[in-house]
Amino acid sequence: MSTRERLRILIADDHYLVREGTRRLLDDTGRITVLGTVGTAEELLTAVDYEHPDAVIADIRMPPGHHLEGITAAHTIRTKYPGIGVVVLSQHASEHYAFALFQHGTDGLAYLLKERVGDLDELVRALHEVAAGGSVIDPRIVEVLMHSHTRTVTSPLAQLTPREVDVLRLMAQGRNNRTIADTLALAESTIEKHVNSTFAKLGLTELAGLHHRVTAVLAYLRHDAPPVDSRGSAP
Repeated sequence: MSTRERLRILIADDHYLVREGTRRLLDDTGRITVLGTVGTAEELLTAVDYEHPDAVIADIRMPPGHHLEGITAAHTIRTKYPGIGVVVLSQHASEHYAFALFQHGTDGLAYLLKERVGDLDELVRALHEVAAGGSVIDPRIVEVLMHSHTRTVTSPLAQLTPREVDVLRLMAQGRNNRTIADTLALAESTIEKHVNSTFAKLGLTELAGLHHRVTAVLAYLRHDAPPVDSRGSAP
């Protein structure tokens, strides 16, 4: 793969060893060119203006406040440069962070746990997905989102069969019907039936675009989630 074909990215994390270690790992894949690393959200925005990368990796909590600086920077970047994707990393699988990140839509955004840095294929896939305008959500975060809503008896999620829950979980991870079928070892036509049944029970309209399906699922899960304050926590 030539340098021109590599995805061009920036990395923002206030821990020097983390950002430089991530740089080394991604550079060694031969699929990513790291244009630079920074330690604050302000430095990230300046670097984006100068470098115009294809995508960005940003920690959620960065100086000066260690609150939601990464998420705020992600929204700023997506507004100013819609062609630049942002992968936000967190140490915690928090539904509040997820809803804060995706409150204006999911296009070009990903929320992954920091442990995914060790899974280079998954991290590179997420970077390419957001650079193309798609979205990715870490499977463990999806688990948290699903659990917090399925435990509510009055939630329509409680009406789903175990298999429909499996399908919804994989949809929220940004997987298409064929990939879901392969994962669950079922026919693609069977998955299509589960998808239609799931959307019907949740009162959602099936949408063709993959990231639009993720948006629909998150919109539903967000409906009765607690609001997020400026410190990134529920009141």
